[in-house]
Amino acid sequence: MNENIENALYVVATPIGNLGDITHRALHILANVDVIAAEDTRNTQSLLRHYDIKTRLIAVHQHNERNAADGIVKLLAEGKSVALVTDAGTPAVSDPGARVVAAMHDAAQRVIPIPGACAAVAAISASGEGEDGFLFCGFLSAKAGERARALADLRDTNLALVFYESPHRILESVAAMVEVFADTRTLVVCREITKKFETIHRLKLNEALAWFQADANQQRGEFVLILSKPIIGGQDGAKTAEDTQLERTLQILLAELPVKQAVSLAVELTGEKKNKVYALALELKAAPIVAPL
Repeated sequence: MNENIENALYVVATPIGNLGDITHRALHILANVDVIAAEDTRNTQSLLRHYDIKTRLIAVHQHNERNAADGIVKLLAEGKSVALVTDAGTPAVSDPGARVVAAMHDAAQRVIPIPGACAAVAAISASGEGEDGFLFCGFLSAKAGERARALADLRDTNLALVFYESPHRILESVAAMVEVFADTRTLVVCREITKKFETIHRLKLNEALAWFQADANQQRGEFVLILSKPIIGGQDGAKTAEDTQLERTLQILLAELPVKQAVSLAVELTGEKKNKVYALALELKAAPIVAPL
């Protein structure tokens, strides 16, 4: 075994675009482990060639991950060291690798994370939406029905929502978000993070489809989409008389009823959109409920 390298599985984050975004520790691990298990050996070979690393590669991808995990367990049992990488970013986060890591734990083998680039964390840091926490949702389903149901299940979540998306589904996914969330959230589009055509753009969710359709270039590349936490009083935060009345109505209802019943009654009484009423109800849940004198 090489000096300072343990008999373990190293889960190594690699750059998501800019090759300079790799740590000294990651390079040391990749250069000195016995084997690198890569999602696509061709992509990883390009990274290794750039840094003059000649470690042996084996393939671990979504189609062979279960069998590959058994092979890696065997390597560790023989005293070897293995680095696990994906094509870009942190392994086992909406990428292959989770089954391999779980298999190591089941076999009582050591797993060592080597932190680094992660598209979701990079995007949330540049979005202005990370202060109150966020929920990482990964990729939505390619099937329209499943996608709609997943988004509907997230409608009441009082957190920023972080999604990955590919270029061939970006318009469909954004349209589905508009259908579910309407004007209750804003959208931050993070495209091609760390790459030449990196784009970080914040806009009203209801305006997002038109923005994408106005420039086909904005539909290319890899995306992180961040929906803000629910908003009170419209996108600009300014309360109208209707907003004030809605808030007062909900305060009274929430003092006596569960959220879903309170929202249903408030929609009937005010004629407001259900999504907007849900968003306001979630905000008011955490605040003291004051009944009128």
